[in-house]
Amino acid sequence: MRLPDFPLAHCEKFAHIQLQTLVFDFKIMYNLIMEPNGLKQLKSGTDVRGIAVGDLSPVTLTDEAVISISRAFIKWLTSKYKKDRFKIAVGNDSRISAPRILNCVKEGILNSGSDLVYTGLSSTPSMFILLKKSDWGCDASIMITASHLPYDRNGLKFFTPDGGLDSRDIDEILEIAEGLQPDGVCGADSCIGNYSEKSYMDEYSLILAETVREACGCTFPLAGKKIIVDAGNGAGGFFAEKVLLPLGADITGSQFLEPDGRFPNHIPNPEDGGAIKSLSAAVLENGADLGIIFDTDVDRAGAVDCDGSEINRNRLIALVSAVLLKEKPNGIIVTDSVTSDGLTAFIKSLGGQHIRYKRGYKNVIDKCVEVNKSGGYSPLAMETSGHAAFADNFMLDDGAYLVTRILITLSNQAKNGAKLCDLITDLPEPVECAEVRLTFTEHSENFKAEGQKVIGDMKAAALTSDDMKLAPDNYEGARINFSKGDGDGWLLIRQSVHDPVMPVNFESNTAGGNKIMAEKLLKLLEGYAFLNVENLKKFITY
Repeated sequence: MRLPDFPLAHCEKFAHIQLQTLVFDFKIMYNLIMEPNGLKQLKSGTDVRGIAVGDLSPVTLTDEAVISISRAFIKWLTSKYKKDRFKIAVGNDSRISAPRILNCVKEGILNSGSDLVYTGLSSTPSMFILLKKSDWGCDASIMITASHLPYDRNGLKFFTPDGGLDSRDIDEILEIAEGLQPDGVCGADSCIGNYSEKSYMDEYSLILAETVREACGCTFPLAGKKIIVDAGNGAGGFFAEKVLLPLGADITGSQFLEPDGRFPNHIPNPEDGGAIKSLSAAVLENGADLGIIFDTDVDRAGAVDCDGSEINRNRLIALVSAVLLKEKPNGIIVTDSVTSDGLTAFIKSLGGQHIRYKRGYKNVIDKCVEVNKSGGYSPLAMETSGHAAFADNFMLDDGAYLVTRILITLSNQAKNGAKLCDLITDLPEPVECAEVRLTFTEHSENFKAEGQKVIGDMKAAALTSDDMKLAPDNYEGARINFSKGDGDGWLLIRQSVHDPVMPVNFESNTAGGNKIMAEKLLKLLEGYAFLNVENLKKFITY
C-alpha cells in the first residue's frame, strides 16, 4: 500500500487540515488491515478517535465500538480502584455526531451499573478540573471530542483525578473492550445506573475569571480593553461571555462563538493559517488589543497582538516563558522537538533552561513532571501546537488557562504603557522554516523499523561529516546542525509515532538555507527503496 503524496506547506502554516485528514485516513486503513476486527484501530495516542459520520468514509467509531469501550472503561476503573460502582461525568464539544456518541456512552456506563452526569457542551480541560475542584463526587470523566479534526471525526478522551490516561491505559481499555460480549453487563434492571444532567462551565469560567482578578488585584482588570475571541464554532464561545465580559473587557468583533459541528467558517485550529488570518483581520478591523483563538475543545490556544501579528508556536512559548521566568528565575521550560534555536537562546537569556523533548503533548508533559519529581523546577510544558501545561494548574493542557495567563500579562503590561509583544522583542527568529513529510513506498514492509534505520544512518553520517553536526540535545529522531554556507540552520528528521510518515523540519538563518540543507539530505536518502522522497524533491525545486 502506498500513501498519497502530501501537499507541501511552509513555515508556521504547515499544519494544514487536508494533510491531517490524509494521515488520519491512512492510519485507519492501515489498522483495519492489521486489525480487521479489532478496536485497536481506534487508538490515537492517548485518545480514542475514529470516523463518526459516514458522509465521506465508512464509519469506524460505531455504536457497538463506543458502547464496548465505555463498558471497558468501567471495568478498567474497577481493576484500578477496587470498587464496582462509579460516578462518571461526560461532556462533548460541538460535533454533529456528539448526540449519537453520547447515547452509546450512556448505554455502556449505565448498563455497567455506574452513574453518569452529562455536562453538555464542555471544554476538555473542564472535564478534568471538575474532578479536582467541584463537589460533585465524580470518580472519572469522559470528553467526547476529536480536537481539531474534521467534522466527520469524533472520539473519547478519559480522565481520572490523577490526570488524562496515557497510551498504555488506552491499550488496556481497548483490550478489555475487545473481550467483552455484546450483551449488557448486568442483565437486570437493578444494575442500571442513574443518569442526570448538570453543566460545569459556569463554575469553571468563574475559576478562570477569579484567577485573573486575584493576580491583577482588582475586579475589572480588563476594563477599557477590547479582546476578540474566535471559537471556530467549537466549544470555546463561553470564554467571551463568561470570562472576558465579567472582567470588564469589550468583546465586540468576537466571531464564530456559536457551536456548529460542521465548522463552516474555518478550521478550529490555532495552527491553521486561514484561521489565524481571519482572527488577525478581525483584530485590525475592530482596533482590538488582543485576539484569542481556541481549537474545538479548548485544550489549545493561540493569539494575535494588537497590530495583527501572530503569537503562536515559538513566539507563544517565548511569551509565556518570559512571564514565568520573571516570576521565578532559573526555571526549566520543556517543549517539543521542533522548537527553534532562537527560542533556546531567548530562554537562556532570561536565566532559564530549555529542554527540547519529543513531539506529543503527553510526552512533553511527562518530561516536565519528571523534572519536577527529580528536584528540578519546571513551570511549563508546551508544544508548538498550542498545548500548554502549567505546574500550577495540575500539569493540565488547558487553552483557557493559557489565555488567562496572557490576560494577566496584558493587564500588567498596560499598566506600564507597554504592549504584550514587547516581552519578546529580543526573540531571535529564523529567516526560513518549513516542514516536508516523507512517505513510504510500496516496497515498505515495516515502516517503523525502516524509519528507525534511516534515523540511525543520519546520526552516523552526521558524526563523520564536515558540514553536518549532530545536535547535543537530541531526544527524538536526528536533529542535525549546519554551519554558515552549508545551510546555516538545522533539520530534524523523525518517525511519526503512529503513522507511516517521516516529517522533516527545517530552519535556517539565511535565505535559501533550507534548500541547501534539503539537497544534502536528499543525497543521503535516495538509496532507500522503501522511502518516497518526492516531496523533498518538490521542496527543493519549488
